Amino acid sequence: MKMAALYRTVLSAPRSSLSRCVCAAPQPLTAALHTSAPAQDSSPTHTGQVLEPDDPRNARFLVTPRQTNPRWAINLIQEVPPKAVNTRVVACDGGPGALGHPRVYINLDDAGNHACIYCGLRYTKEG
Repeated sequence: MKMAALYRTVLSAPRSSLSRCVCAAPQPLTAALHTSAPAQDSSPTHTGQVLEPDDPRNARFLVTPRQTNPRWAINLIQEVPPKAVNTRVVACDGGPGALGHPRVYINLDDAGNHACIYCGLRYTKEG
């Protein structure tokens, strides 16, 4: 009931009284973002992509700096020491349940380290 009365009041008011506003005109969002933008980060992404300073794709990094992870998975897996086993063939499934990958069998007859094609874990035959 109150909303209907308010609606009728607004509709019956002269337009000149509705157009007067004491608030400041809204600033365009892009102008506000450009004035307080942090320094552009030129570090490459995980795919090695480096954006030029005038590239329009830099617009997504105006409010917050680009967040790149310098610890790449391929380098982290190289830090894991090879697992020494006594068998000629080892099965790698990457871990339990959904954390793993399809089971693969790795032949260790040749000397040296042998890596899993899915997760990169390395295996070596003792002796």
